Amino acid sequence: MEIPNPIPLEDIKAARERLKGKIFQTPLIRFYHEDTSAEIYLKPENLQPIGSFKLRGAGNAMALASAELLADGVYTASAGNMAQGVAWNAKELKIPCQVIVPDHAPQTKLDAIERLGASYIKLPFEEWWQVIIDHKYEGMKGLFIHPVSDPAVIAGNGTIGLEILDELPDVDAVIVPYGGGGLSSGIASAIKALKPDTKIYASEVATASPFSASLIAGEPTTVDYTASFVDGIGSKGVLPEMWPLVSSLLDDSIVVDLEQIVSSIRILMERNQMIAEGAGASSLAAALTGKAGSGKIVCVISGGNIDEVKLKAIMDNKIP
Repeated sequence: MEIPNPIPLEDIKAARERLKGKIFQTPLIRFYHEDTSAEIYLKPENLQPIGSFKLRGAGNAMALASAELLADGVYTASAGNMAQGVAWNAKELKIPCQVIVPDHAPQTKLDAIERLGASYIKLPFEEWWQVIIDHKYEGMKGLFIHPVSDPAVIAGNGTIGLEILDELPDVDAVIVPYGGGGLSSGIASAIKALKPDTKIYASEVATASPFSASLIAGEPTTVDYTASFVDGIGSKGVLPEMWPLVSSLLDDSIVVDLEQIVSSIRILMERNQMIAEGAGASSLAAALTGKAGSGKIVCVISGGNIDEVKLKAIMDNKIP
């Protein structure tokens, strides 16, 4: 599937119309911290009904699919959040849904998949990642909704960029958690089309930061992957089909370690009464490094689906 570069603004605007009444238009919330001169705002996608932004991309892709394509249901490959996005929309459409999950997927997300009426198949990480590379899982019926590189999914994600500019037209930088690039490239496509001088940064975790490594190498490259409680971002490599898009639209990647993400989750709980998962808090951790500058910065809090046990450890200032 060829991916337009960038995603056309008209496709993102059409997705916004298509998603009206199906998603929550999350507000920008000011974040105050004594150790930064930046004016930081939070875009809390953890407030969506499924606890993450994935409702947008899945909803747009499935709304565009024909009844014939959806006749045998849908399936996706996801650590949990895209799974919920696809399952939520499948439930609305009254069609079957199955999910291929990696073996480190947290129980909170697995429980949510079943709660939404979907089933899942657990695979070792290497096999799960191959499903994402191949865009299919042999023997599985239904339409495959790719969690990253489906243009309709990316356009749905891009509606976040439109909302950011509606509320903060003079934004200087936006920091977006980087898993496969579908969220960041969608947001960047929207914002760069309307305010091209805005910087768009990826936030990555040091245990798995292939985009940063690829930027340094000047081409898609693989990295050592270490599983951690930050399960919503990080992989072994940049998908080749995404490289032209993310390398041209994103200005840089800010890599943060597990300790910085733990600190940001705690701060969000203590100061904003906001629950963020590791991936979601990575954008704030990146902003607090100062590497995104000192202007008006929006941190996309991509999700809030975290196990209670992990959250308790974090509130005790431990790494789960």
